[in-house]
Amino acid sequence: MRRARVVVAHRAPDRPAIRVRRGDAVVLGNRDRDWPQFVWTVVEGGNGGWVPAELFDTDHGRATALADYDTRELDADADQVVQLHHEMARWWWAEDDTGAQGWIPERALELLDAPASGDNPT
Repeated sequence: MRRARVVVAHRAPDRPAIRVRRGDAVVLGNRDRDWPQFVWTVVEGGNGGWVPAELFDTDHGRATALADYDTRELDADADQVVQLHHEMARWWWAEDDTGAQGWIPERALELLDAPASGDNPT
């Protein structure tokens, strides 16, 4: 597992995280201006969040999820070291020393380790 130092503090948005499960029906809205690989996704019940567009069978409107995804983000302070599990759409699923997990944008991290053999280098 790789490690990274947080170079810019990251705070989760002030809205509930959503979970999308493979096969879920959702409604897709607009792409994010800062992160165009993400699309606003509304799940059953009306809550929404940003999810990588590659996880759906269409680009806009009614769609079906092709994989599971959780929009939870990890609060992290500058100089904190986190463990990295996997990367998607230039965000890393990270874990802090308390065991809390969530997404942190790649641009907020300095990678400390080279990928281990067999790890996905992306």
